This record gives sequence, C-alpha cells and structure tokens, in this order.
Amino acid sequence: MSVDFQRRRERVREAMGDAALVVFAAPYSYRNNDVENEWRQESDFHYLSGFDEPDSVLVLRGGTEPRFVLFVRPRDPEREAWDGPRAGVEGAVATYGADAAFPLDELAKELPGLLGGVESVHYALGRARANDDVLLQALDGVRRLARRGTTSAPCSIVDPTTVLHEQRLIKSPEEIARMERAIAITAEGHRAVMGKSKPGMYEYEAEALLRGAFRQQGSERHAYPPIVGSGPNGTILHYRRNDRQMRDGDLLLVDAGSEYDYYASDVTRTFPVSGTFTPAQRKVYELVLEAELEAIEAVRPGATLESVHAAAARVLTAGLIELGLVEGPLEDAVENKRYKPWFMHGTSHWLGMDVHDVGAYYIAKKARPLAPGMVLTVEPGLYFTETDERVQPEFRGIGIRIEDDVLVTEAGARVLSEAIPKHVEAVELACKG
Repeated sequence: MSVDFQRRRERVREAMGDAALVVFAAPYSYRNNDVENEWRQESDFHYLSGFDEPDSVLVLRGGTEPRFVLFVRPRDPEREAWDGPRAGVEGAVATYGADAAFPLDELAKELPGLLGGVESVHYALGRARANDDVLLQALDGVRRLARRGTTSAPCSIVDPTTVLHEQRLIKSPEEIARMERAIAITAEGHRAVMGKSKPGMYEYEAEALLRGAFRQQGSERHAYPPIVGSGPNGTILHYRRNDRQMRDGDLLLVDAGSEYDYYASDVTRTFPVSGTFTPAQRKVYELVLEAELEAIEAVRPGATLESVHAAAARVLTAGLIELGLVEGPLEDAVENKRYKPWFMHGTSHWLGMDVHDVGAYYIAKKARPLAPGMVLTVEPGLYFTETDERVQPEFRGIGIRIEDDVLVTEAGARVLSEAIPKHVEAVELACKG
C-alpha cells in the first residue's frame, strides 16, 4: 500500500468531517460487439486507492470504523486466465489498505449500513444513472434503518468537488514528480517529430513518432488524442483526422502529451516542416511566443487565470493592431476583445490526473487566486484560416499555438516543459536534427 494514497484519504476524511464519500470505478465500455475500448480507472477512484480494477466501489467514512471500504470482484481463476489476476477481497485489504472489503455482489446489502450515522454523503450525482440508482436505493435502506432507531440517515448529498477535487488541485511533491516524468516523455515525442518530419510525410506518420516515443519511454497511454495539424489544419483547434500529406512550406502544429502513472502532460509546439520559418510564419510565431512568455511571467501566487489570459491577450492584440487586422487604440481593442476572431480560446486550464483537471476556477463568483502547488497550462495562439479575407494573403492558412505546463511556486512559476524547443532558433535547429 502506498503511503501517498493513505495520506490522500486522511486529508479528504479530515476535510469531509462527519460524512461519507462514495466513488464508483470506471466501467468497461465497448467499441463494437465484444471488443473493449482501452480501459482506464476513474481518476478520483485511483487518487484515493491506487486500485485499478473495474466493477469496484470505494467508500470513505470521516467518522467511525471502518473508514476505508472497497467492494471488488472476487477471485475467479477461470476469468483470471482470460483477463489477468484480480486482487480480490483479500488483496483489497492486504495490498491496498482497506479496513474492510466485500465482494461487489454484497454492495446492496452492506452499503446502507456504511452510510448510516453520517451527516452527508459526498457523491457525484448525475454522472451515471445506474450508479445513482444504487446509491439512492442504499439511502432508502438507511432511512428504513433510521426508523427502527438503529442509526441515523444522512440529510444531504454533497458534490465531491467541494472536498475531493479541491484536494486534487494542489499537487504534492510526489504528484509533481510524476508530472515531470510525463512531461519528459512528452519532450522525447515532440523532439522526435521535429527532427524527423519532412515534406511528403503524412500527419499520421508524425503521430506515429509521438506514440512510439511515448510507449518506448514507459507512458501507459497518451493523455488525450494527439492533434497533428499541418498547413491549414493548424487553424482547427481540435483537429483529429491527422491524415493530410505535409508540403514544403507548411507549419505543423502538434498538441500532444503523454500520461505517466495516471498524471497528464499537455504541450503544443508549432514548427516548419521544411526546417525554416518563412518571413510571414516567423512574424506570427514570434508574436504568439511573446504572448506566451508574457503570460508565463504573469503566473504567480495571488494571480488568476483571468490575469494570465489578459497578459497574453494584450500582447496578441498589440500585434494584431501592428498587422493591421485590429483597430486601435490598444486599451479599447483589448476591452472589446477584438482579438477574438483569431484567438478564440482561453489561455489556461488546470492540469493533473486529467488533462483538463478538476478544481474550481471561481470561488464566490470571483476568479480564484493561484497558489503554490497548482499546475496549469499556458497556451496562446493565433489562427488565420485559408478563407479569411480579413487577413493578408501571406498570413492565410497559418495556425500557431505554443503551450507549456507551468507549476505555481512560492517565488512565481516554474515551466515544467521548458526543455522542449520553442524559441525560433532552437525550433529550427531541432527541425534540422
């Protein structure tokens, strides 16, 4: 049993007080007939237990024993011959530190008792109807027990974001180390694509370089489907086809990150397939890079994601005015968001176990201040489509995004993905191998 998981449970229990938390494991899903999609444990479930099997339920109680309970698949040698070993009830206790464990088919019988005597139940109501039905039936069972005077029933269902997701937002040193490893693996993938991409290759060949590097370095999976967009495809924010043949003079936008030990990375680099930026490409690239560097400079304790975005937007707006695409003066253009046709997304999101990680962005309707231990992305971009007649012909079809993963520290910020080339000379050098 990892001490890290135990510490997490203790922090959540302390924050919950007299309550219970119920989390269901991720189910198997099927892509067609009897062929399963790749399975990954539900992030909250893994965060609290490290238990990586489907058909499981976790119960964490803030008060009396048992405090940590798992419902799991029992051992089954016949099924294990097909699907691999199971921890079973015994392993849930001996290996994963559960105070008590039961076969999953005893959930309906045991769950009402585990939910008795607490003031509230923390549960993500509305995510999965079948799970909702299980929980609501258990609460009905608790009420029947309460009428007999043997226990008391909880009086509310609380969204787990109020406790669990706030705990996940601040990363421990162990979590940061895992993210650093994921980012180091991602760096190998991005460098491979920069060094080996060339005109005539297809986008999916570049994607294969990424995926190969990720697996060779021990990443279990990519953190999200890679975006590999060449030429005009770089102007499509969530481009996923990855099937165009790259041409001389194209830019290639690669938005890809590996996952390592359940922690994500999220990095974007844009580079010339031929190895050298054209004058127009370089002008737009340097503008986006300046915006990214200014936004990173704005990351510090007490700042907000809104102020980080404002820093990037201001630089981009000034550049768009210089290019003749936006009417000044600067303050008026920023206030009226005249950059929006070409910079239409936010600059940052949380990063952690999920690529768009949990944690509230606003507290009491105000942007929350950044604090040490938070990890966020910084990713400004400009996207000039091929058909945008507002833009000079030499800029049409240019899409550029530069994205780094940034840790908030006591002193300001640390760019975790700094080793991946992004300055013009470094990018061109990496493209030449």
